[in-house]
Amino acid sequence: MIDYTVIRQFNFPTTIRFGAGASRELPAYLAQQQLKAPLLVTDPTIAQLPFFKSIVEDLKKHQISVELFSEIHKNPVKSDVYKGTSAWDATKRDSIIGIGGGAALDVARAIALRVNHREDLFKYDDLIGGDIYVTQDVPHFITIPTTSGTGSEVGRSAIISDDETHQKKILFSPKLMARIVFADPLLTMDLPAFVTAATGMDALTHNMEAYLAKNPHPICEGIALEGISLIRDSLKKATLKPDLESRSKMLMASMMGAIAFQKGLGVVHSLAHPLSSLLDTHHGLANAVNIPYGMRFNIAGFEEPFRRIARALELESENGEAVVEYLFDLNSAINIPHKLREIGVKMEHIDTLAGLAEADFAHPNNPKPVNRANFKQLYLEAL
Repeated sequence: MIDYTVIRQFNFPTTIRFGAGASRELPAYLAQQQLKAPLLVTDPTIAQLPFFKSIVEDLKKHQISVELFSEIHKNPVKSDVYKGTSAWDATKRDSIIGIGGGAALDVARAIALRVNHREDLFKYDDLIGGDIYVTQDVPHFITIPTTSGTGSEVGRSAIISDDETHQKKILFSPKLMARIVFADPLLTMDLPAFVTAATGMDALTHNMEAYLAKNPHPICEGIALEGISLIRDSLKKATLKPDLESRSKMLMASMMGAIAFQKGLGVVHSLAHPLSSLLDTHHGLANAVNIPYGMRFNIAGFEEPFRRIARALELESENGEAVVEYLFDLNSAINIPHKLREIGVKMEHIDTLAGLAEADFAHPNNPKPVNRANFKQLYLEAL
């Protein structure tokens, strides 16, 4: 049994301070690094929450000049990054601290990139080889997660959408990894049940898709299986009757999913991304509704990997259909709908969604090929 009240340090893939109260170490760390003027990047909701205001007040008590930027969409777009860069320019900051879930951390990371890389943001899109243009240093970058979903706090990339086309772009470079992560499960304790459920299913999707992704990577596969096991242990309790143990396990599983998916993602994320960009659906919710259908699509020909997933979930039947049944049952238990129509998708959206899914970056790493017709059929099954 791990004592989650003890703050521990992990050094993979970057320095992680993990445990209840870890976020309170932030002022001392900034002082140690001689940083006195951070730009705090978060979303409009978190900016109003008591724990965030406490972080700001604590920094000010330690004579640290704080500038807040929170003008971001829940599915971030390029203009959010440009506005944040303007805030950096106007206020003479020396570091960037991303506090929040995936949206806030992605925008914070993209601002960190843009500080010393001022050409069009999407020139740096990894999907067109733009990472080679990330040649300059980035400001001192720190992350503090407040949800257990994307695991963006330990990532090296940011997903930002085009304001007009809604197509998602990936900004990637090893330079974009946070210098340090303060992973404090206490910051997730008051998350609403819906947010806990949706972000938790996002973490499960990351771990499952990373495990199945076609590029061999035994290290990531081992991490993904353990992440699946932790989520099995903790997601229901974290959603319905949270305690420190369940929240801590979910926070760790979220980071494990993000570490594992450097191996790749797959069909579920390509189904989910268009829902977020076209209909502004919460990313975790989009993954949660689609994951049973995407996993069922992948079973044939990949029975052995699904047997190992079933074993990690401790299912009586160690096969893919049992995994799919588990996913439907888990969604029911944490009040996630089973059908896309329950989250605003209509028949007239299907063709557009299928086109966006086909153009998405995630499915090329799916264990089996996925074409536009497959995406359309999967959307219709889920509708």
